[in-house]
Amino acid sequence: MQKFDQIEALLQGKAPGRIAVAAAHDDHVLQSVHDVYRKGYALPILIGDKEKIFAIADRLAIDVSAMTIIKELDDRRSAEIAVNLVNDHEADVLMKGILQTSDLLKAVLEKDKGLRTNRLLSHVGVYELRGYHKLLYITDGGINIAPDLKQKMDIVRNAVGVATALGVAKPKVAALAAVETVNPAMQCTLDAAALTVMSQRGQLKNCIVDGPLAMDNAIDLDAAKHKGIISPVAGDADILLCPDLEAGNILVKALIFLDKAKSCGLITGARVPIVVTSRADSSDAKYYSILLALAIRDL
Repeated sequence: MQKFDQIEALLQGKAPGRIAVAAAHDDHVLQSVHDVYRKGYALPILIGDKEKIFAIADRLAIDVSAMTIIKELDDRRSAEIAVNLVNDHEADVLMKGILQTSDLLKAVLEKDKGLRTNRLLSHVGVYELRGYHKLLYITDGGINIAPDLKQKMDIVRNAVGVATALGVAKPKVAALAAVETVNPAMQCTLDAAALTVMSQRGQLKNCIVDGPLAMDNAIDLDAAKHKGIISPVAGDADILLCPDLEAGNILVKALIFLDKAKSCGLITGARVPIVVTSRADSSDAKYYSILLALAIRDL
């Protein structure tokens, strides 16, 4: 895939997914949810301040009268209700509205009533870039602060699952570092080398991992050739595995705010996809994040 429009094409002709939106009383959230609903891709369940929801809808001139609306003024309780809807098989996707991410994840991770699986939760972002020949997946810039090797294995598996669901047959994963050589003083290079061997030996399935690779080598074949790097991933990476949250967060914000990249993303590893966007994200980013979640809801 090269364009976000191709994600939307995956939903055409499919039955609409049911999306539970916690604390839905927000302009950008309601606009993006309505756009998805209007096209027949989703059946929203809005949980939050009912009066504010209707006031925002009036101001934006959108019709929410046919949507299910559950009145709940408490943000934490609205998150719990949204999670319960998933547990009761009444929702296929969970979405964060105008509440703290920590409040939503607390409900998701609750031991007995949450949406835990045996997988690690991680964030997968998808980016449409002017300077790259296909959609680029970047992980994890939002959840895991300093993942160890075991956690990076799960993060790779989660990202590979998303990319595969969008039609990438065998995603190429670049394990990023500041350098392209193994340096015992840099733990991320040791992790990258270990992940590469795991991929070669079938411990990480349905993908090709190579690393450590610096950013230029991962996305630019000429840069890799100049440094004498021979790799099936170099210059053609589908997934960029960042060494830690700080690197991932800085990378994706640089792409969005400096290069005006189109972006969407979600949290995966729970029982259903979770749409968690920033308050600074545009309605378009929220819209495509919902589409992404709906596209992989059967993952």
